[in-house]
Amino acid sequence: MRAARLAAVGLLTGWGAGPGALPPDARRAAGTRAVIALEAPQVGGERFRRATRECRLAVAAVEAMLRDGGLAPGALAGGRTALLYVTAAAYGAANRVFVEGPPGGALHFPYTAPSAVPAEVAIEFGLTGPYVILVGGAEATREALGHAARLLAAGVAERALVLAVETFAECADLWARARWRCPRPLVEAAACALLGSAGARLPGPAALARLEAGARRRAGETLACAPLVALALAAPARRAAPARRAAPAGR
Repeated sequence: MRAARLAAVGLLTGWGAGPGALPPDARRAAGTRAVIALEAPQVGGERFRRATRECRLAVAAVEAMLRDGGLAPGALAGGRTALLYVTAAAYGAANRVFVEGPPGGALHFPYTAPSAVPAEVAIEFGLTGPYVILVGGAEATREALGHAARLLAAGVAERALVLAVETFAECADLWARARWRCPRPLVEAAACALLGSAGARLPGPAALARLEAGARRRAGETLACAPLVALALAAPARRAAPARRAAPAGR
């Protein structure tokens, strides 16, 4: 099989929807705010009535990718689509609510595991193919991209979703203790890349690392989402419509 290529990218950040919503300089745009929060969209269906913000953001990121590629939701269904999910922080909020919340927090227990987010995505889009979860930051997402390419090259799947979600607001005080390790601002994000046999050529590891440096200047620190933010910025424009920019909430 030919080398994996980037078919589409969906990006949501605390700055707004799409790469065009990113400011030229995230640190300057953030001012004194340590966290730039991303409001979770409403997702229809009874199943999402008590789903966490991370789950809803993940579904929204896949939907944004489908719009970017001009694809119908049914295009992903079945066993020939692999799903690779990466996060460093997005299960922290559910764990905190479960541990520190009032009685009845057992409702949050299913969402304390990183697997909850990709499970909701798999159900929503009918994915039954290979399924991988990596916990870590940008390096883990680069590994996910490489693993997705290997799955495609081996013929295990025809297409692969590399999905990353990062949220910080619910644990902002905890992240403040690690400020010497995580540059500010911390920017919540959800991003999804579709890899297949057609589309733009994926940059190599060294080129992707260079793109990430520029992406961090514009987006801020998005941990596992950083490589996908970089791909979104580097991808050729597919639509003439301008990106929507949101007034970010922050802490």
